[in-house]
Amino acid sequence: MANILCIETSTTNCSVALAKDGQLITIQEDDKKEYSHAEQLHLFIEKVVKASDLKMTDLDAIAISKGPGSYTGLRIGVSTAKGLCYALDIPLISISTLKVLAKQVVQQSSQHPIIPMIDARRMEVYTAVFNSKQEEISAVEAKILEPDSFQSYFDSYDKIYFIGNGVSKFKDMCVNVNQGIFIEHKNPSARQMCELADGLFRSKTFEDVAYFEPFYLKDFVGG
Repeated sequence: MANILCIETSTTNCSVALAKDGQLITIQEDDKKEYSHAEQLHLFIEKVVKASDLKMTDLDAIAISKGPGSYTGLRIGVSTAKGLCYALDIPLISISTLKVLAKQVVQQSSQHPIIPMIDARRMEVYTAVFNSKQEEISAVEAKILEPDSFQSYFDSYDKIYFIGNGVSKFKDMCVNVNQGIFIEHKNPSARQMCELADGLFRSKTFEDVAYFEPFYLKDFVGG
């Protein structure tokens, strides 16, 4: 039986969940326009552990959404996760933020690809392409959007899911807009990390706590 604390801080959503054997037990989130991670993250961790009738020493692993996303958000989340792993002597699990976001799309019988998009300033997004089983079929990239972006996928599928806080700017320019299912204004959540984290825990897919760094994808640009 695995108790895994899941932390997602890659966007404005400060999100913490407690999972037991891959099932969500409790969650705390604050998704405002302004980042609240520095003020809320440790409080949320305390709340979800207490609400689950557990102690910190009952945790078996910490799972972190590794990026890409906000530099500041990722730094806060990863440093907190690493600190807990050191203090509790438990393993660290990392999960692609875009995979966490893609997992919000639930398809009953359709077989459409899923393209999560996280805003990366101006007309750029962090994105990847996943199949209907939420397996990555196109690598994570920082992509400058154009009207005919993802044309090869539009040529191969009658519908494509787009999800995330970067979707709106693509929807406004997309030449294939009638083929898109646009799920706008969504941020990743620790809720979708639970099952993913449990699978990685069972396969013992752990990070080196000493050397692990967030997946920033791009160099930091101030201003």
